[in-house]
Amino acid sequence: MGRGRSYARNGKIKEYYIENGKITALVRGSINPYFGVYKEPLYNINIEIKPISATDWSKALSYIGSKASWVSKLLMNEVPDNIEEAFSKYKLHLLPYSSKDFKTNCSCPDWENPCKHIAGVYYLVASELDQDPFLLFELRGISRSQLQQELAKTPLGKILSDAMNEQEIELEAVDSYYTQPRKVKASLPCSPKDFWHGEKRLPQTVPSASTGGVSAIVVKKGGEFPPFWKKDTSFIEVMEDFYQRVRTKNKGAF
Repeated sequence: MGRGRSYARNGKIKEYYIENGKITALVRGSINPYFGVYKEPLYNINIEIKPISATDWSKALSYIGSKASWVSKLLMNEVPDNIEEAFSKYKLHLLPYSSKDFKTNCSCPDWENPCKHIAGVYYLVASELDQDPFLLFELRGISRSQLQQELAKTPLGKILSDAMNEQEIELEAVDSYYTQPRKVKASLPCSPKDFWHGEKRLPQTVPSASTGGVSAIVVKKGGEFPPFWKKDTSFIEVMEDFYQRVRTKNKGAF
C-alpha cells in the first residue's frame, strides 16, 4: 500500500477514467535491468465495484426519501455524513465492505492482488471521491441525476423541490450598472465629551479570549499526508514525536 501511495503521488498513473461504474487506468511500470526490463512498461488496470441491485436501491431510496435532512442535502448536491445508515437498515453497504465488493485486474506480472499499480489507482480514486462523493453512488449503480430524480418523486422531495423553485428571483432591468446615490439626513454632531466617553460606561473587566478546542490545529489541518509530505509515515505522528522530544529535552526551561 505504501508503494501504491507513492505511485499515486509521483505521477506514475498516466491516465484513468470512471465510466459506467467501472474504473480503467494506464499505469507506468518500473525499469529494472536485473529482470531485463530496459523500457518503461505500461500496465492496464481495471477496477469494478459490485453494484447494488435495482431492488435494493429502491428500498434504500424509499428510506432516504422519508428523512427530510437527507433529501434536502442530496438535492443540493451534498452527501450526508450518516448516509450509510440508510443502507445498514437493509444489511447493505454504500461504501465497499469487503474484498468481495471489488473485482480488479492488472496486466503486470505480479501475482499479488492488489498489486502496487492497483493500490496506486485506489489512492487516486479515493482522492477523487473526497472532491465528489457522488461518484460513489455511480460506482454502486446509480448516477447523481438518477438519484436526485428518484428523490424528487417522494413526498418530501416534491415539497423541497417546489420550495427551491419558488426561491428563484427573476432578473429585473435597471437603468444603471451602479448603485444610485440617495440623500440621507445627517446626524447632529455630538460634543467632544460625548464622543470620547459615550453614553454607556465601559466594562470594568475584559473577558479573556477562550482557547481553541483543538490543539496543534495548524499541524493537523493538513491531514496525515499533506501534499508536501513525500514519506510513507504519517506527518502528524512525526510532528507529535518531534514535539514530545522537544518538550522532554527542555522540561526544566518551562
